[in-house]
Amino acid sequence: MNGWPEYFRKMRGVLARSGCGRAEIEDLMQDATVRLLEYYRLGGEVREPEAVLVRTVQRLAINHHRDAHADLYADHPLEKLELIDPSPTPEEVVLAEQCLNEMSRTLDAVSRRTREVVFLQRIHGYSYAQIAREMAMPVSTVEKHIARAMTVLLAKQRLELQRP
Repeated sequence: MNGWPEYFRKMRGVLARSGCGRAEIEDLMQDATVRLLEYYRLGGEVREPEAVLVRTVQRLAINHHRDAHADLYADHPLEKLELIDPSPTPEEVVLAEQCLNEMSRTLDAVSRRTREVVFLQRIHGYSYAQIAREMAMPVSTVEKHIARAMTVLLAKQRLELQRP
């Protein structure tokens, strides 16, 4: 075991690259060395002490970083955690379908092409430029179709608000 200076240099380099500070490096190197010497004391043999030391300090550094940030980990097993389902509730789905059906009935008052433009934009999320490419029309025409449809939808909404 005459290569200690080289072993320490390698361990120091590994720990420095893993983001450890000077004090941490010294502590972790000491822990790794003590573990290896204890293994030897118990009669163990190691063919590559440098590799064992480097691997040991890597694992110690990982454990040290994990333990230093223990507050980031859940106190409960994953099996016990409640997961929130981001999908809409059945009630929200029904309300959305009703709204879509009402919008579709209202848009029966406009041309088929205007309805297609509105549904591409509102339902499928197409931009005006994408709709223009898809339907082979200028962007200004897409804007006119959207304006026409919005006028009809707003008129319908005003009527509903005026009802007692």
